[in-house]
Amino acid sequence: MTNRLSAHHHPPKHATGYCNASARPNSRERDSPCPGSKPASHCAAFRDGYSSRLFTRRGGTSTGIYESLNCGAGSDDAAENVSENRAEVAAWFGENVARLVNLHQCHSADAVGVAAPFAGERPRADGLASRTPGLVLGVLTADCGPVLFADPENGVIGAAHAGWRGAFGGILEATAEAMISLGARREAIVASLGPAISSKAYEVGPEFIDRFTEADSTFSRFFSPAETDGHALFDLAGFIGLKLDRAGIAHDIIGQCTYENERDFFSYRRSTHRGEPDYGRQISAISIAAQ
Repeated sequence: MTNRLSAHHHPPKHATGYCNASARPNSRERDSPCPGSKPASHCAAFRDGYSSRLFTRRGGTSTGIYESLNCGAGSDDAAENVSENRAEVAAWFGENVARLVNLHQCHSADAVGVAAPFAGERPRADGLASRTPGLVLGVLTADCGPVLFADPENGVIGAAHAGWRGAFGGILEATAEAMISLGARREAIVASLGPAISSKAYEVGPEFIDRFTEADSTFSRFFSPAETDGHALFDLAGFIGLKLDRAGIAHDIIGQCTYENERDFFSYRRSTHRGEPDYGRQISAISIAAQ
């Protein structure tokens, strides 16, 4: 399959993020990362014909606490700024902003198949799957884990918003199943977990710990002692990795902390700790190149 971006499209010079090999597609570009970015460790997994990018918060038009590539329509940022930022993301894929598809994310375990941009209200769900070329699947995060999926052999992609509740409830498995319903094979699916909050920034209380360990005693490995008595530090990325392992999905983990890296990422928890009134959302997206 020919990657249209290889021959015809160059990313906007301001957009920054973590990208895979398909984002630097031709032979001249394969030896260097995308402008302003660091190549992700799954570079070899997503083959020609697919483009994905884990965008940072940099390179947009928003200001203040939303500086600057805030793509969260649910934030209190100016709507025109969010729209312009989303258009910038879509343009990186060589598509009109109408082709950038997002859900009304609600920390659920629900995934939907998508064949075209939504007409009207967005579905309440947290996973997307598609085999439609030129459609850009996006998930918004600000500490939760963005997981991008692809089956290069069968032409199916997916994206999931995986916070603790969604990962615990089965959003990763549901997204894989939605892909399989569109023709993907489990053994051919590869996934990558992008920037998320790290364990040293994710302190949780006893009720949270009990919820996990009562469901499966082996989940205790994802908790380490915290300074507060009875509390623990939760390894969200490790838990997502285990859930993907158990689902039979090959994957990698980028290993960037949204809480600690303020320059590159929005963080709900960091904003809450500072008493800020709201927070921005970064976007992670994937697309099959249109013919």
